[in-house]
Amino acid sequence: MNSIINKKLIKLNVNGNSKKEIIVELAKLIDEQGRLNSIDEYIEEVLKREELSTTGIGFGVAIPHGKTNAVKVPTVAFGRIKDGVEWQSLDGEPVHIVFLLAVPEKAASNAHLKILAALSRKLMDENFREELLTVNSEEKLIETLETIFANALD
Repeated sequence: MNSIINKKLIKLNVNGNSKKEIIVELAKLIDEQGRLNSIDEYIEEVLKREELSTTGIGFGVAIPHGKTNAVKVPTVAFGRIKDGVEWQSLDGEPVHIVFLLAVPEKAASNAHLKILAALSRKLMDENFREELLTVNSEEKLIETLETIFANALD
């Protein structure tokens, strides 16, 4: 199976200045890896989910996600926003770290919940969040993230 995340799904300096721009920018990384059937359908699903309630969980982190047939394989893209962006986060703070989750509709019904749970647990660790903000290579970041996602879909 393809890894949930790889170096080409990481952007350490996201260009977007809004929630939607960042979601589109990270969705393009997923699409470029051949993991989507339809980028437009996927983005639409993520934005619809975002309208239901914010995915800005606090601590400068957002975890937007979409579960749809537009996704071929469970995937996570990572983006870092140097100056932060408004995300209507639960704590009112700007977001600097975004994990964009893409899960096929047909995937084990709880695949996205397992990924979210594994990620959310780790994000409670202040040292881990600090590492995400300061890591300067995709390789190092992959090492850190693979430990989280390795067991999420077992």
